[in-house]
Amino acid sequence: MDNPGSIDDLPGKSANHTGMDNPANNYFYPDRMGRIILMGTEEILGRNGVNAVLNLAGLPEFIDHYPANQQNLNFSFEKVSRLQGALEDFYGPHGGRGVALRIGRASFQHILREFGAPFGLTDLAFRLLPLKSKLKIGTSALADIFNNYTDQRVRLEDKGKLILWEIERCPICWQRHSENPACQMAVGLLQEGLHWMSGGKFYNVEEGNCIARGDLTCTLIIEKVPMV
Repeated sequence: MDNPGSIDDLPGKSANHTGMDNPANNYFYPDRMGRIILMGTEEILGRNGVNAVLNLAGLPEFIDHYPANQQNLNFSFEKVSRLQGALEDFYGPHGGRGVALRIGRASFQHILREFGAPFGLTDLAFRLLPLKSKLKIGTSALADIFNNYTDQRVRLEDKGKLILWEIERCPICWQRHSENPACQMAVGLLQEGLHWMSGGKFYNVEEGNCIARGDLTCTLIIEKVPMV
């Protein structure tokens, strides 16, 4: 597999851009998506762990009371970002991002269950497609879930051996500043999604650009050739 190249070569690189349409605005996930994130967190950390993270994030209202399983856009990007920040505060930057990666992976099955059917991801016809077609259609469908049901904006770009998953409004690093890419929850989600789409193969997914670092987008680099 060819090296994806320098981060500086990726589209959307700008050291001075905040990545926000308007810093005064806020954007939202539906309650259902917020619930999925907390359920994924509980799967990895247990009930006591998720409660500790919610307290640290300043979100005690969700302890033993997750958002309703509804489509109302009430779960703000700020809350998602505070959860990611709390994980890093609790476990340290490296450990917290590793936990976030696992939470993203755990969250995929919930997203598939709640959102997959309208986009054909759970259809038998999709499962019978050739692998190359499944990756193309599946990543596009997953992006459409976010573009249609949330205020997050995802753009896909085919780069031959790579797929670039470009998040233009990212809840995970919303209004945060970091020297390193900070959206491991999204990386984990894509890793697990690709694993499921391919019937058990593992794909390398890395974050190149990150809005928290001053880039225009959070760009996740997907290698089309599986590692295993």
